[in-house]
Amino acid sequence: MQIRFTKMHGLGNDFIVFEAPDERAIPSAEQLRKLSDRRTGIGFDQALIIQPPRRTGADLYYRNFNADGVEVEQCGNGARCVASLAAKKFGAKRTLHMDTIAGRVEAQVRDDGRGGVEVSLDMGEPNFAPSALPFDAQREQPTYQLQVGDRQIEVGAVSMGNPHVVWRVPSAADAPVDSLGPQVENHPRFPKRVNVGFMEIVGRDHIRLRVFERGVGETLACGTGGCAAVAVGRKLGWLDEEVKVDFPGGRALVKWSGPGAHMWLTGPAVAVFEGQVDLD
Repeated sequence: MQIRFTKMHGLGNDFIVFEAPDERAIPSAEQLRKLSDRRTGIGFDQALIIQPPRRTGADLYYRNFNADGVEVEQCGNGARCVASLAAKKFGAKRTLHMDTIAGRVEAQVRDDGRGGVEVSLDMGEPNFAPSALPFDAQREQPTYQLQVGDRQIEVGAVSMGNPHVVWRVPSAADAPVDSLGPQVENHPRFPKRVNVGFMEIVGRDHIRLRVFERGVGETLACGTGGCAAVAVGRKLGWLDEEVKVDFPGGRALVKWSGPGAHMWLTGPAVAVFEGQVDLD
């Protein structure tokens, strides 16, 4: 089987994006793991697969597979890349309605004035219910105590269509992402694993964030992770409605007016190159 793909990234969070008209055109988990290898494959954090729409009113359906070959619910940076690519295909269409297993996503695509593309996504309303992640907790609380080895940390937990915990740290640069990230990702209280955000608050409108993504490891940026951090920070009274989120790979903007409102994520989407690959 051969696939034609576009290599893309959103703030360094990188993907391959390709179309699959039916299930037979989707690579196996083993094939995706081989392709994700940065030495012997193409290299990517996620594979984004575009399929025909499944519901009336949708422009397309897309699926997200992590580098470990496991399908996941949502990817904010990936959604921006899918929208950017689809907008080119549809010509003048600049507002797209995209379906995923996590629900519908609206994307607004526009030129950034510098020769690139900027995409704003309606990410829906954050869901703090433990069952939404899922997370083993008796009831919803503003924060939770999580035992990680011989250390106890205080985290916020929220679903942005996929599961996140957010830990406030004094310095994102010095945060123990490599050591603590895998332990929290695979903590037994998260039966489907979890993405782990390490948030430094610079000011009420500005945070720095590093994210250890489940099935991938630390990435240069994580769109849903940025939304999760702002959601937790807003719930705890630390952040304002509009927040600049600085990742190692660059800056995104997250806006959320609070409970009952949808959250919006804005950032770039960049096409790097096109290619094709034969699968075993």
